Amino acid sequence: MIDLSGGVAVHARAGDRATYQPVRSVLLPDGAGDPIALIRAFREQLGAGSCYLADLDAIAGGAVQSAAIRHMAEPEGAAGPLLVDAGTDSPDRALELLSYGASVVVVGLETLRDFAGLVEVIDAVGTSRVVFSLDLRMGGPLVHSRFEPRDGPMTDALSLAAQAIEAGATCLLVLDLGRVGTGRGLDLELLEKLRRRFPHVRLLAGGGVGNPRDLERMRDAGCDGALVASALHDGTVTADTFGMFAAEMREASDRESGASRRETPEAVNRIGESRQSDARFSR
Repeated sequence: MIDLSGGVAVHARAGDRATYQPVRSVLLPDGAGDPIALIRAFREQLGAGSCYLADLDAIAGGAVQSAAIRHMAEPEGAAGPLLVDAGTDSPDRALELLSYGASVVVVGLETLRDFAGLVEVIDAVGTSRVVFSLDLRMGGPLVHSRFEPRDGPMTDALSLAAQAIEAGATCLLVLDLGRVGTGRGLDLELLEKLRRRFPHVRLLAGGGVGNPRDLERMRDAGCDGALVASALHDGTVTADTFGMFAAEMREASDRESGASRRETPEAVNRIGESRQSDARFSR
């Protein structure tokens, strides 16, 4: 998982983007903030099969960091498919990101103005190339100042997830920015509710993973995948642990390949914020 700001991979903590500093990782002792070197470390040291990238400049309303995305999507740099959140709220932005080499575009709640925009993105690029990110801050939905929900004033997390799925989303990422980089764990109760209510949607989550036990709890709550960043950077989640969960991911994917659930490329290593390194779980 990579949070990119001004071309530098930064370490997200509690969603306070103004304070983010270049990533320092046990995986890359001499390359603080180098996104390409960090992606290579995820691939070579962890065996990561894909990477999640958050373009913080674009999410904040600035220009897309197109050159960096292109470099990170190149075979020699990337750890497999690249999943990109760059403030996508329209088909034009989604197609732009795909042209730079993104494999999947993330449509985040914090930059979406209405669910009609999500419908348009899905219609333009296909549901398998879109992940809807249910962006939260300590459990509360993080919405655009001009956001208009489809069903009136209902803006709790469960209703917003339902509206995204009604709009055509088949992969849901629960991302709590307030928990990112804190190691305090995830909202397991919310994850369990989402899994019970939407059993056929691929469910990913990030923000707050502090140790391997958190990954086990997420798996038991019904998550299909987890985003991990800080716990990889500080060595709490080791390459062996990551490899174990990655193996479960592959086994789950193989078992589900013939099932009725529509496949969506998994969220992956995200170097940074609350989108982090991905592990699929078998359930």
